[in-house]
This record gives sequence, structure tokens and C-alpha cells, in this order.
Amino acid sequence: DALFMAPPVYAALSKMTKDPKYVTFMQKEIEECTDSLYDRNEHLYYRDCSKRVLREPNGAKQFWARGNGWVLAAFPLILENLPEEYLKRDYYIRLYKEMAARILQTQDAQGSWHASLLDPDSYPSPETSSTALITYGLAYGLNHHLLDTSYLPVVRKAWKALTSTVDQNGKVGWVQPIGADPKKVTREMTAVYGVGAFLMAGTEIIKLIE
Repeated sequence: DALFMAPPVYAALSKMTKDPKYVTFMQKEIEECTDSLYDRNEHLYYRDCSKRVLREPNGAKQFWARGNGWVLAAFPLILENLPEEYLKRDYYIRLYKEMAARILQTQDAQGSWHASLLDPDSYPSPETSSTALITYGLAYGLNHHLLDTSYLPVVRKAWKALTSTVDQNGKVGWVQPIGADPKKVTREMTAVYGVGAFLMAGTEIIKLIE
């Protein structure tokens, strides 16, 4: 979530102040983080360095879905504030496309993502915050022509899955509580960041429908 919160602010500050020092700092920090946490074979981010050695019960590397959702959702916010002529703009587009293609492969048959991207069987319930962040990130790519139309059914299925998490009282469920790694979730679990991510996804879905 640090990559979701901080870099878009630095990019926005540079845009508002017309001072490149904020983007220069942002670029340095993101490259350091990516060099440490991005698995260039799996095209996914570890939550932190301690997770690089961990394995899930099925033997897969541990890639926390919400952690990767934060990153995928951060790229649109960064790109919105980076000048088109920015020399390293393609750096973000490349990472975004690599992640999108890999995350696409981890969606379940109903349209959701699970707490652990590579071991959904150990975390069998859908997880709403990651699904919402990923849906937002992919829908943005479709709306801004960064992704091709093969992603459209993926996003539609994801949105259908998201709407099914809202109960008759309007409560968004299946949201993993605050944490640092995959955990099992239940329908009763909710949190403001899950609702916020749901609404973010909706803002791009509306544009997609239009």
C-alpha cells in the first residue's frame, strides 16, 4: 500500500508545482522498491523482503493479493500525473502490463481473486479488497487503451463478482482485515479500504460501460 499512497502524491506535486524534483525522488524510490520486491519471473510483488523466502502450502511463492492490488491500482494514479513526455513513463507502462497479464491468470471462475494469488485453494473464499483494486487497475487499462479487449470479459466477470459481495443492507463483505500476508476471510468481514476500493472500481466500470 506504500506504493499506492506515496508515488501518486509525488507525481501530483510535480504536476501542480511544475517542479521535477518530486518525480525524480519518486522514480528513485520506486526503482529501489521494485528491485527489492518485484519478482521478474512471476511479474508480481512480494509484500516485503521477508516474504521472498516464504512458500504457501502448495509450494508456490507467497504473493499477497491485496498487496499486488495496491500496486496495480497505483500505476493509473501515477500515469495520470506524469507528463506524456516523461522519459521513464514507459517504465510504469511496462510494469503495469506485466502485472496485468500475470494477475489475469489468477482470477477464479466466478471472477474474484483470493488472498494468496498463487495458492487460492488454501484461501478458498473470495477476497473483496484485492478484487476491487485489481478490477480498478484493469478497467483503467481498458479505458485508456493500455490493455486490449481480451481483458474486457475478465473485468466484467470481476465486477459481477464484486457486486455479489454486497448484502441486502449494503454491506460489502469478504474483506480481509488489516494485515501483512494472506489470511482466510468470511462474508461478515468488512473494512473501509475494501469499500473504498469497491467505489474506485465502480468509477472505471462506469466509464467502461459508456
